[in-house]
Amino acid sequence: MTVRKYEALYIINPTLEEEAIKGLVERFSNLIVEQGGQVEKVDEWGKRRLAYEIQDFKEGYYVLMNFSAEPSVPQELERVFKITDGIIRYLIVKEEK
Repeated sequence: MTVRKYEALYIINPTLEEEAIKGLVERFSNLIVEQGGQVEKVDEWGKRRLAYEIQDFKEGYYVLMNFSAEPSVPQELERVFKITDGIIRYLIVKEEK
């Protein structure tokens, strides 16, 4: 099994309460650890204006997360992003060496 480095940027619904936002950030970090990955850095950018409107939102709460894991972990993370209420957009990329 090969461990690779990934970067996940996700945008949370800005109308959620601070507690709910913290809960989501924690949930995704925990998911990676539970799957055998390692979270290297979680950078909360906070509320930012979106380049274009998404689901009637003009702004979102941005979070950038760097982690290393086996290829199955980002797939699971993506699955969870898709079914999680409160996630407006997400992008997971493999970092090149």
